[in-house]
Amino acid sequence: MGDAQWARVEPLLPDRMPRPGGRWRDHREVIDAIAFKFRTGTQWVHLPEKYGNWRGVYNRLRMWAADGTWERVFTALMAHAARARKKRGPGRRTGRPRHRPVPRRTDNEDPPCRHRARRPHP
Repeated sequence: MGDAQWARVEPLLPDRMPRPGGRWRDHREVIDAIAFKFRTGTQWVHLPEKYGNWRGVYNRLRMWAADGTWERVFTALMAHAARARKKRGPGRRTGRPRHRPVPRRTDNEDPPCRHRARRPHP
């Protein structure tokens, strides 16, 4: 996750207060681990060690789903994307086409011949 993306996401996440019995891992590392898991399709137990214990990542994913954190994050990111799209204006795919339209052929028309008719061999 890039720094600009993280700057938009971080304020939407819960505080990183230590939970009873331990300290939470950094939110950014957990989100990177979740992204890795869904991008690669790997099983939770095969999550690389650099992301920490897979149970902690999995539990945080479920906890954030239950308390509405993911919904807040996705809603905010979609609103940001809509504002950026509105600011940029219409994209390349709107307006007049850049190519000439291909004329449609009806079923009873023969295709146009591009080559001279060949003479039969004697």
